[in-house]
Amino acid sequence: MTELGPLTWPPAPVKTERLVLRASEARDRAAFIELFASPEVGTYVGGPRPRDELERAVPSVPGRRPGLFVVELDGAMIGTVELSRREAEHRSEVPPDAEAEAELSFLFLPGAWGRGYAAEACAVVLGWFAEVLPGEPVVLRTQSANDRSMRLAARLGFTEVRRYEAWGAEQWLGVWRPPLTPSG
Repeated sequence: MTELGPLTWPPAPVKTERLVLRASEARDRAAFIELFASPEVGTYVGGPRPRDELERAVPSVPGRRPGLFVVELDGAMIGTVELSRREAEHRSEVPPDAEAEAELSFLFLPGAWGRGYAAEACAVVLGWFAEVLPGEPVVLRTQSANDRSMRLAARLGFTEVRRYEAWGAEQWLGVWRPPLTPSG
């Protein structure tokens, strides 16, 4: 991942009524392994990874990179939300004037699904990003068959840019534009 711009990382934890979004810590390692080994989580992201492989590969402080927020509920990690620069090979999937966009991604443990945590966490991260880099749009990619992610994208205000085939399935690409400030 490249830099997201003039960010100080990690930022102070971001709190909502129910959640804390923060940088990864050593205590999150088991939850990261569970997240990546989960067949449910892996359904639309290339499948689960073998737990023994993850036990060997996941560092003592996993996910410690600019743009990755651990989502914590009652002191335990329930998922991640990440903003990263789009990889060069995927920039052709958006209009030429949008090549510098950041990309939003998220993964949540199945026990956290259906309770609005992903929407709450993603909305806070988008708001944080809009304050740090005003006016910069964000993209989101998901398989069009992933009903939960498609509903979340709509709820967050992403609008469809296009659909395309990749990784053996139809993908959906949407864009979110931050609200205009009174001066903009």
